[in-house]
Amino acid sequence: MTETINSTAAQAGAYGTAALNDHVSALRFITCGSVDDGKSTLIGRLLVDTRAVLQDQLAGVTKSGETDLALLTDGLSAEREQGITIDVAYRYFATESRKFIIGDAPGHEQYTRNMVTAASSADAAVVLVDATKLDWQNASLQLLPQTRRHSLLAHLLRVHSLVFAVNKLDAVADPALAFAHIRGALAQFAQDAGIAVAATIPVSALKGFNVVNREAGWAGYQGPSLLQLLEELPNTPADVQLPLAFPVQWVEKFHDSAVTTQGRRVFWGRVAAGSAQVGAQVQILPSGQLATIAQVIDHARAPKGVEAGLSAGITLDREVDVSRGDWIVAAPVQSAVAEDDFDTPAAVSPWPASRDITATVAWMDNEPLVPGRVYWALHGHRWVKAKARRVAYRLNINTLDQEEAQQLEANAIGQVELQLQEAIPAAPFTRARQLGSLILVDTASNATAGAALVR
Repeated sequence: MTETINSTAAQAGAYGTAALNDHVSALRFITCGSVDDGKSTLIGRLLVDTRAVLQDQLAGVTKSGETDLALLTDGLSAEREQGITIDVAYRYFATESRKFIIGDAPGHEQYTRNMVTAASSADAAVVLVDATKLDWQNASLQLLPQTRRHSLLAHLLRVHSLVFAVNKLDAVADPALAFAHIRGALAQFAQDAGIAVAATIPVSALKGFNVVNREAGWAGYQGPSLLQLLEELPNTPADVQLPLAFPVQWVEKFHDSAVTTQGRRVFWGRVAAGSAQVGAQVQILPSGQLATIAQVIDHARAPKGVEAGLSAGITLDREVDVSRGDWIVAAPVQSAVAEDDFDTPAAVSPWPASRDITATVAWMDNEPLVPGRVYWALHGHRWVKAKARRVAYRLNINTLDQEEAQQLEANAIGQVELQLQEAIPAAPFTRARQLGSLILVDTASNATAGAALVR
């Protein structure tokens, strides 16, 4: 962790404080974990102690002289009535060195889908652990299932930094012993699951210990506060070094244009991988047609190359049938030279299309995923029919064992084999986020049923 912080600090020195304070470097992070672990209170503490809350807002959550920090994020009437978080609430604040976008994810198991939605675009996840709910006097204590589930989901969704915040230590008799035992259990779980942890910090969201300001030596901890750590965490790197992959979201037509040296349509979208550059050879999927990029413009219509993570408009050198949902990808390249002069080396696409994929699925529908059922799958901006062929296994979140299963119930995580109606350029999620993710939707109710990550 120290190396990461030092590297980020060196980068900050190179680009200056202004570069760290723009929207590009803003850290998107979520708070997650089990229900009533203090996620909303923690965010309220961050907002209050960084003076990101106006006096009238603070007055609105103060009753009988007591401030309920959780109400700063729990804005729905049902949330205030029940004292729980139901939907993801986003809040914004900034320090002198960085901007932040916080997503307060609900802790209830039935709202796991909301947590997945928030984590899919996050740079970091702060997993809260309530010390008062655990047998903290026992060195071999068991973590709560939702703590394990949210940590696994954040890891599967490639959230770049994971931080454990052990909360409510001010409410136990021996904070140092409790933190030592809980930190050991978290470290063992992370090691077994293959999860890289940026830090484990003892905090008190209610009293503010180690949230914004350091409480040196409290609970036997000498490291940075949570906010100090968040200020140094890196953003999720874009997949810039990969070959071009560009999902077409919108087609802008200029049929009245007299230009004949290039196509008369601009294809808009966000570059998923690589970079879009004039002169690059590309292939259109699923049609397979080849073309050359004649012009690239950014979101402000300025002609320039555009890298992964940013929006662009692409014009090709000729008229090609391209519609919303198609992919513009780097053209196939020749494979290794054949052993004799009579064989012509085959051209290999850097993003081969396939109809059969194996994916890790986080199932979020009340109706279980069963083999043989057909769902809608959204990949990029293309909708295709997807049939669940087989459930390879279900992951036991408590033991991390791969258990044999015939279906996936709500909030279960497992590996599923899918057969698609059309071939798509799916790639392993560990290689490319955008090309390796799909959303499964129920064909009858149109409800989001699951998140699939290509293996």
